[in-house]
Order: sequence, then structure tokens, then C-alpha cells
Amino acid sequence: MIAIADYGVGNIFSLKSSLAYLGEEAVLTADPEVFRQADHLILPGVGAFGDAAEKLRQSGFAEVIREEAGRGKPLLGICLGMQLLLEKSFEYGEHVGLGLIPGEIVGIEGQLTDPELKVPQMGWNALQYPPERAKSRLYQGVAEGEFVYFVHSFCAVGSGDCLSAYVDYSFPVTASVEKENVYGVQYHPEKSGETGLKILKNFCTL
Repeated sequence: MIAIADYGVGNIFSLKSSLAYLGEEAVLTADPEVFRQADHLILPGVGAFGDAAEKLRQSGFAEVIREEAGRGKPLLGICLGMQLLLEKSFEYGEHVGLGLIPGEIVGIEGQLTDPELKVPQMGWNALQYPPERAKSRLYQGVAEGEFVYFVHSFCAVGSGDCLSAYVDYSFPVTASVEKENVYGVQYHPEKSGETGLKILKNFCTL
């Protein structure tokens, strides 16, 4: 069973629909203990990092996520959910994340080298894989250059060897990160057509 954390921030219904389309049993839950019992865990999220991090702590999800990830259970963070996996964010202040993956969240605007590009980055962009590391299991059957859908104003930096894919937006924008059983994608696989469905299916089969 796959559990999707419902902690008050996320476009969770389209994600659940995508998993149902793939024939996967998925439950949307606001109960951290139900979340704990699943085989695969998904942390979605849209909105502000600080608010989401506080809701994770208050709801009890933060503790359960750390514990279950520590036990080796596959965990996928999507969009803001990915950002929450990292150590901290500088989105309107400084906020502490879950610390499961190294790196920080900073504004895209301060990284752009092309002033014509808009923030937020909104739309389709082509995946590229770091040549120095083996291709992620999340991307089996997904060729370099396939497109996924982004909507974000902040991005991850400093994840080092945990970077598993990036896209070009006048600078290399982190598209995904991973460390052992913990995976994060900045884009929305549930909005990324057949490519996104392949990525979700790969996660479900880990």
C-alpha cells in the first residue's frame, strides 16, 4: 500500500488519481500512524516552506517520516515535499527541514543568468542526468530529454552526490534528488503525462 500524507498543503487528489490509473493501491491520510503502516510513502506539497514545515511538526508527520525513512522504507517528496526533505530553506526567512537529504532551498531569481526568464519557473522542461553517477532507479525507461512539468519559485542547491536529475533554466535547476531510499522530485509527476506516470510507477516498484 502507498500512503500520501495529507497535512494540509498539497494537490493530493490528482496524485491519488494518477496512482489509481496505474493500478496502485493508495490511501490519502491525515493520520501519521496510518501513514506509518504503508509500504511506500509520498510527501506532497505546494505553498510556503515555513508553513508546511510547521504543519508537518504539529501533525506528527515529521517524526514518523524520519523514523520510517530511517528503517529503509521508500519515501518520495514531490515539489514542496521534495524541498522539505532537505536541511533548510531561505524562503521568506530561514526554516529547518527534515534533514534527510543534504542541501538548501533558495530563490530561483537570485540564480538566473538570463533576465528574460520568468519566476516562477512554470511549464515543461527536459530532464538531464548527471554523467558522473549511475542513472536513478526512478528514471528506468525514462530517456534523457523527456519533459516534466514544473511550477516553483525556489529550488534546491548544494545536494552534491544526491542530485539525480536537473533541467536548464539559464542555470542547472535541481529536478530531483535521492539518498538511498529517500527520493525527491521538484516537478509534478502527476502533471507530467506518460513520463510522469512512468516515474511514479518506478517509485511504486522500488
